[in-house]
Amino acid sequence: MAETGETSDPVTPPAPPPAGGSGPPGPPSHGRPGPRARMPRWLPRALLLALALLACYQFAHWVFGRLVGLLVNVLISFFCAVAIEPAVDWMATRGMRRGLATGLVMLVVLAASAGFLIALGSLLVDQIGTIVRNLPQYVDDVVAWINRTFHSHLDTGRLRENFLHSDWVRTYLANGASSVWGLSATVVGTVFQLFTVLLFTFYFAADGPRLRRALCSVLPPARQSEVLRAWDIAVAKTGGYLYSRALMAVVSGIAHYVLLQILGVPYAPALGVWVGLVSQFIPTVGTYLAGALPVLIAFAEDPWDALWVLCFVVVYQQFENYLLQPRITARTVDIHPAVAFGSVVAGTALLGAVGALIAIPATATLQGFFAAYVRRYEVTDPRL
Repeated sequence: MAETGETSDPVTPPAPPPAGGSGPPGPPSHGRPGPRARMPRWLPRALLLALALLACYQFAHWVFGRLVGLLVNVLISFFCAVAIEPAVDWMATRGMRRGLATGLVMLVVLAASAGFLIALGSLLVDQIGTIVRNLPQYVDDVVAWINRTFHSHLDTGRLRENFLHSDWVRTYLANGASSVWGLSATVVGTVFQLFTVLLFTFYFAADGPRLRRALCSVLPPARQSEVLRAWDIAVAKTGGYLYSRALMAVVSGIAHYVLLQILGVPYAPALGVWVGLVSQFIPTVGTYLAGALPVLIAFAEDPWDALWVLCFVVVYQQFENYLLQPRITARTVDIHPAVAFGSVVAGTALLGAVGALIAIPATATLQGFFAAYVRRYEVTDPRL
């Protein structure tokens, strides 16, 4: 039976998916590769930027490693210049040229330092010579005591012969001879470093006003006053702290010198200088280190003299803490002993011996900044 009234529609192919690929997925294709995912445009530039930053970091680390010695010398010179600038300004206001004033102040400081080192060196040389001269007698006394106590039969001549012909002595002398060049290089490097510090200190102190003008010329007027105020605080507090310590060192040295001279203790001038400087410029433990040496030398002469020296050291320390120091440091900055000791430990951990030397001036400067810029309030709580 034939169907009537129906026509067959032509087959239309399916529409292709849109260009963005958001249409419905078609049937899986067999043997035809799909479209490749393209790299984002920002990725190559990001990789180049990361490599450039890494290269800059490596270069900066290399430069800093080569210049760290110079930067430390400049830091030391800055604090030295800040310390002597009040004296230089005092001379400059009375008509002396800043260069000449700076040279005179540095010459006085160098002469005082050289005198201290010469006095201390003569003391050490004399003591070492005495020990070397008396060393055979000390050895004989020790060997005799051992023989009496432990009923042994040690012979000092045989011990001396075995010691002189031992492999340890030959090895030690050979190592000492081979390290002569290294010691010479160390001495030359130290002298060059000292010359560098002195040169930078001279320029920082002599050209202080010019240096401040050069720094302020690149800042707006509002910032210039803050920079000058910070510089004045650093000069006042650092210089004031060092001068107050130097004054107390003079008083302490003279007092201990008079006592040692009365008791007849040898090397009284050198010991007085030692006590004055060490007790004032080494925080917390400096008093005990300073008093130990005079007590030991007095004990070698007479034990009663050592007792008198020990009592005087203790009494003078109390006099200094409660009467002398508050009056001298009333117009400068006084650092708590715990803060001073902590700053020395931190400076030693960061820069070694150099950090220990500049730790207290840096702490005094920071304390001056806090006192000037940090606002304090009155404590009204009755519990405090």
